[in-house]
Amino acid sequence: MAISTSQTRTVSNNPDGGREKRTRAKLLDWKLLIGLIFVIGLVVLSLFTGQYDIFGGSDGELMFEAVRIPRTVSLILSGAAMAMCGLVMQLLTQNKFVEPSTTGTTEWAGLGLLFVMYFIPAATVLDRMIGAVIFSFIGTMVFFLFLKRVTLRSSLIVPIIGIMIGAVVSSVSSFFALQFNMLQQLGIWFAGSFNTVFRGQYEILWIVVFVVLAVFYFADRLTVAGLGEEIATNVGVNYNRMVLIGTGLIAIATGVVTVVVGSLPFLGLIVPNLVSMMRGDDLRSNLPWVCLTGIAVVTICDLISRTIIAPFEIPVSVILGILGAIVFLIMIVRQRGRG
Repeated sequence: MAISTSQTRTVSNNPDGGREKRTRAKLLDWKLLIGLIFVIGLVVLSLFTGQYDIFGGSDGELMFEAVRIPRTVSLILSGAAMAMCGLVMQLLTQNKFVEPSTTGTTEWAGLGLLFVMYFIPAATVLDRMIGAVIFSFIGTMVFFLFLKRVTLRSSLIVPIIGIMIGAVVSSVSSFFALQFNMLQQLGIWFAGSFNTVFRGQYEILWIVVFVVLAVFYFADRLTVAGLGEEIATNVGVNYNRMVLIGTGLIAIATGVVTVVVGSLPFLGLIVPNLVSMMRGDDLRSNLPWVCLTGIAVVTICDLISRTIIAPFEIPVSVILGILGAIVFLIMIVRQRGRG
């Protein structure tokens, strides 16, 4: 695991003999402000992009409040959530190729949704979220336990194993859905589209805000845990507890996004790697950048999905899947080039 520049030591030229002190990247600076302005511009553009004329239509104001605003808020929250999940998973696994869609977490969330819908036909959105979160937590813990017990020589094997586990879980979900005539619901959930988001159905996504705040609160301890169990124990951090906390936060965010939006593949892979290449691996100082970049990527992909074949719309997951696959291949080629 590369040590970031924010975690290096610099020597001060003070008259006390050049005592070393630890420095870290600034949390807020003018670059982040420019990024925030750019994201705000994308958000405004998203609010006023669509086939319905909100200015000339008879119920334009209602359409704006009931559809455009919920959709844009969902873009913001889901983009920040899934990018943050990828960042935390990469830290805890010490692997740059993992995120919810390459570890099976999203597939486990979908299986939880099916179970809730079958056993509780009149389930509310909250009930579905609870089921998705529980199954996401179980699936992520299975993945972490596998990594803990098996020694892998190549970092590329880790996401391959996760994708294989996800494929098995997805097959179980498809078989279950086929047996009980729920295949259509499964396809809708995993479409990864924002065209079904409206007022009264997206509000549960606000839980993501508390998850982001919790990640920021535990940022330093999660960063230390990402250095390995031995180092974390030596500096007084309870490694197993931090893995459980990190897994729980990932499960909550993934479950909520899966229930409301569906699958957003590779978002947690693209964004943290772009940010870490520029700023290193310090979780606390990178978290605002990861959230902003995640929002920007999802919003841009959504704008493309709404305009590329207008007046029709394609799922955002299609655009993200293509972009993520390209980035994934580039990362593999770069790592092989480094030996």
